Amino acid sequence: MKEIKLYKSPLRAIKLILLSSIFVGFGLWGILTGHMPTWLARLNIVFFGLGYPVGLFHLLDRRPQIIINETGIFDRTTNIDFINWEIIQDAYLFDIHKQKFICLVVDEKFIPSQNKSKLYQQTTKFKEVIGAQELNISLGQVKIDPEKLTEFILLMRTAAKSSKADLLDKTSSA
Repeated sequence: MKEIKLYKSPLRAIKLILLSSIFVGFGLWGILTGHMPTWLARLNIVFFGLGYPVGLFHLLDRRPQIIINETGIFDRTTNIDFINWEIIQDAYLFDIHKQKFICLVVDEKFIPSQNKSKLYQQTTKFKEVIGAQELNISLGQVKIDPEKLTEFILLMRTAAKSSKADLLDKTSSA
């Protein structure tokens, strides 16, 4: 079966590590020179120091973030198995503070929170309040054109089963 696999961008992980280094260095400078309260400098080092393990994890993690095939679409951040093309009713691009998401509109009976607790169901209503859906594909760590991916998802959603393999071939070779 033909698949398109999208991986995390190593450049974004390197940017995170470099930006963390700047602020950790600023905290070290504050401790060494005394121009900053010690508690603030240490807080700065600890908080921005967390960027190192996160950045290294993203840099070394070579598992695909998003997999698209004839069956559906899989995103590791959703903690759900493949989302079949048949249950996707619509898809649209959503932006929250320059972070891109593809929101997938699915049939009511396939919404993941219906099998969860009442508290979980109430917290997922917040997504709808801000204009997102319950199933959202995060594109923050993936280097891809969000508009083209949204168009491709809409194409795959409406394509006949026989033409989905051709669409995957055309897209993966382009």
